[in-house]
Amino acid sequence: MIYLHLFSTKSGNKMEEENEQCNSAIDGNFEEVCPEKVIKFKPPLYKQRYQFVRDFVDQHKPKKVADLGCGDTELLRLLKIYPCIQRLVGVDIDKEKLQSNGIEHLDSDDLARFPEVVFGYLSPAMIVISTPNSEFNPLFPTVTLRDADHKFEWNRMEFQTWALQVANRYHYSVEFTGVGEPPAGAEHVGYCTQIGVFQKNSGKVTELCFPEQHDQHVYETVYKTSYPSLQQEKMLKFVLVGEVLILVERLRLRQQRMLREQKDLCNDPDNTDSSGPPQVLLGAVFTEAEEARIENSPKPFCEGDKFFVPLQRLLAYPKVHRLRVTEERMRSLIADSVQLSSDGSAVMDDLYKSWDYQFEDY
Repeated sequence: MIYLHLFSTKSGNKMEEENEQCNSAIDGNFEEVCPEKVIKFKPPLYKQRYQFVRDFVDQHKPKKVADLGCGDTELLRLLKIYPCIQRLVGVDIDKEKLQSNGIEHLDSDDLARFPEVVFGYLSPAMIVISTPNSEFNPLFPTVTLRDADHKFEWNRMEFQTWALQVANRYHYSVEFTGVGEPPAGAEHVGYCTQIGVFQKNSGKVTELCFPEQHDQHVYETVYKTSYPSLQQEKMLKFVLVGEVLILVERLRLRQQRMLREQKDLCNDPDNTDSSGPPQVLLGAVFTEAEEARIENSPKPFCEGDKFFVPLQRLLAYPKVHRLRVTEERMRSLIADSVQLSSDGSAVMDDLYKSWDYQFEDY
C-alpha cells in the first residue's frame, strides 16, 4: 500500500493551523478576520487524513506501507502499532528537508513521472492519494493557494480526470472520497481534501515505462530502524498490559471524582447542577465513532472497596481496539500481570490507594 498527500504543506498540519487563526495575510497585508469566518475542523484536517489512512489499514491489513512525501514521519509513527504491518517506508524528495522534518512539493516534471514510478514500477495493490480541493479555498480567509509553495491545486474535476486516466493506463480502479466537510450552505464545494483510492485490477499486468537502466536511479536511505513487531506475542503482551494499566488507573481516579461529586451534591441540596462528570478520560480526544463505541460498552463499577473495569470496556478504547485482540486472548495475555474478577470478565483494582492524595486536584 502507498499513501501520498500531494502538495502537503511543511509539517503536514501547517495550513490547518494557520487557517484557524483570526489573522490572515492577503497580498502581504494583514487584515482582521471575523471569528465566524474562520473554518475550524474537528478533528483538525491533518488528523482526519491520518485517521482515513488508519481506518484503511484497519480494513485491508496491508503488510507493507510506504508514505510518499512523509515529511515529519508522523503518519509512520502512528502506523507502527498495527500488528499487520511488517514494513514501513517513508520517502521524501529532499534529504535535508527529510532530516529537518520538512516537505517538498511536486513540480510539473515530477508529477508527470510520478505515475510511471508509483503505478508502473512499484505497482502496489493499493494506493491512496489525497490532495487539496481548490474549490474549497474561497471559504478560507485567504482565497488563493493553500500554501505559497504550491505550484498549483486541482479542483475535483481536474483531480478525477487525472486519476481516471492514470487508473485506466495502469489497470487500476479508483474511487473518490475526502475529508474535511464544508460548512452548512457550502456543500457544493465538496470536501476540503479530496482523496482517490486506487486498487489494482486482478489479472492485469501493469505496463512498465522505464528504460533498462532504471535500476541505476535508486533511493538513498537516510534513516533506518527496526522495531519489535506486534505480531510477536511477547511484544503484543507488553503493549497490551501497558495500555490496560494506564486505562484502569485513569478510570479509577475518575471513579473517585464521580463519587466525590455525588457526595458534594448530597451535602449541598441547593446545588442544581446535574450535568455530571465528563464521559471521557482526562486529556483524551476521541472521534464520534470512538466515543459511541466506548459508551456502548459495559461501564466500570464498584463493589465495596474494589473497582472493576470490564474487559469489553478496555477493548473499546482506541489504543487497545487497534491491537485487534479478542476478549479471550486479551484475558490470557494480561492474566499474570493484573488481577481479574472471579469470572475473568473484568480487571479488578483497589478503589483507593495510599498515594491517591497526590491526585486530589485532578
